[in-house]
Amino acid sequence: MKIFWFIPTHGDGRYLGTRKGGRAANYAYFRQIAQAVDSLGYEGVLIPTGKSCEDPWMVASSLIPVTEKLKFLVAVRPGLMSPTVAARMAATFDRLSGARLLINVVTGGDPVELAGEGLFLKHDARYDLTDEFLTIWRKVLEGEKVDFQGEYLHVEGAEVLYSPLQKPYPPLYFGGSSEAGMKVAADHVDVYLTWGEPPAQVEKKILKMKKLAVERGREIKFGIRLHVIVRETESEAWQAAEKLIKYVDDETISAAQKVYARMDSVGQKRMTALNKGDRLNLEVSPNLWAGVGLVRGGAGTALVGDPGTVAKRIKEYFDLGIETFILSGYPHLEEAYRTAELLFPMLPIQDVSKQNEKVFISPFGEIIANQQIPIK
Repeated sequence: MKIFWFIPTHGDGRYLGTRKGGRAANYAYFRQIAQAVDSLGYEGVLIPTGKSCEDPWMVASSLIPVTEKLKFLVAVRPGLMSPTVAARMAATFDRLSGARLLINVVTGGDPVELAGEGLFLKHDARYDLTDEFLTIWRKVLEGEKVDFQGEYLHVEGAEVLYSPLQKPYPPLYFGGSSEAGMKVAADHVDVYLTWGEPPAQVEKKILKMKKLAVERGREIKFGIRLHVIVRETESEAWQAAEKLIKYVDDETISAAQKVYARMDSVGQKRMTALNKGDRLNLEVSPNLWAGVGLVRGGAGTALVGDPGTVAKRIKEYFDLGIETFILSGYPHLEEAYRTAELLFPMLPIQDVSKQNEKVFISPFGEIIANQQIPIK
């Protein structure tokens, strides 16, 4: 099991749907979160993309020298980037970071935002473009000199002179719930991502994705994007969930839901269907709460409960085939610590056991003892 965290480059806070308790999106805060999760034993961080976020490549690059082991899941955007330039960026980052790059392929699901970027293709056409993009991107990073003529992309003599450290290229992560998206995933990606839908829905998606991959002679791994609200007791966790949306009113929900309605992303439609735009019946599966999605696009569900219960729910996804868990919580700095302290000891987490020597300090400041803490 690999546990990732999230860098909130669009801002952070203690509450959703309000400026109260808000925190600025600045480098000092990004660095705090990155260094915290690096020392706590998280596998890596997802850095989001979109017009409301700081540029993910610039942010990730700035965090290379202030972290040691942390991996960075950074977006390439077919239609907004040249595949050859994107490949060169990936190779450079991978070398300079010591093989700490992971690639998040983001086709995009908001026609209004994409129009502002100069991309006017319909939903399925964008995935056809993504297929062409990844065909070129993969080949040049495998060391080929590429001539390619597609419906959307055309290159002649495309190549990358300096190869990445990871072979044949940094792993490709991708989330797409539509038929067109799943076909692209089956043809190209290494890790297929889903948002936090109920386990029964996730299972159907995994089985379908596995079948598509096998038909192409490929094997794919799986990951999930979830928020977590874990506290020492069940009641404290649910109180924290309600507190998170205490300032969310009907007007704010309505405005957010209008934005989601204009999107042609199948994954977003599935998220929106879970919360139905109201505050009632938000527990859509045992301990799976859809309150975040009332006012936040993308990942809209959180696992809520005490450490044992949340660990049990995570293991249910793990048993379905999910290996990578990309988690987050508000505010992200404190919740990174809370999640590691309460949840990690209950999960089979890769490599965290190597960091299991802890120095305990009394309330008065003196060192009490060195102890070996079993993580697995």
